[in-house]
Amino acid sequence: MIAFAFAVFFMIATPGPAVLALAGVGAAYSFKVGLKFLIGLTIGYLSVWALVITGFASVIFSIPVMRTIFLFIASGYLVYLSLKIMFRGSEIAFVSPQKEPTLVEGIFLQLVNPKAYAFHSILLTGFAVFPDNFVLETTWKFIVMNLIWIPLHVAWLALGSTIEKVNMKPSTQKYINIIMGSSLLVVAVLSFLSMTKI
Repeated sequence: MIAFAFAVFFMIATPGPAVLALAGVGAAYSFKVGLKFLIGLTIGYLSVWALVITGFASVIFSIPVMRTIFLFIASGYLVYLSLKIMFRGSEIAFVSPQKEPTLVEGIFLQLVNPKAYAFHSILLTGFAVFPDNFVLETTWKFIVMNLIWIPLHVAWLALGSTIEKVNMKPSTQKYINIIMGSSLLVVAVLSFLSMTKI
């Protein structure tokens, strides 16, 4: 169980699309706005958990055309979100600085997040804790994952929103948003490349 908990911690602590987006939303908007986005991420995360544990995700991704569709939707949305963070406050026409990320966008981000499926597949199928009792093992893993997942994501949001509260020059804030958005863009490209090799 300790090895499993460490694996969960390091997988979540490693910045992926959801973490980078959450910190970016906190930095570009506020903790309050980010909290609504985090609730969406949590609902999406639990949905992915259910899809993986029931085997439904494996069935869907075993169909080549579905994998391709997912790949383009996921990569496209991550690119869109990265641009939204990078150009926060700019006058780029296709990015609206007034439109705050919503709960629904948080759910959608997790549902198209390649890392979420890989993360759950590794943790739920590996690390046999109670190999003779599927229900007990699944229950314990669910509890441990949530006890780590939720506080770490709140911490990432707080980190991002702290940047927003510090009295910085507008140009500094703009550079932070660009760095956050660019990092997410890199993750989107790497996710696309890794999934095309599967």
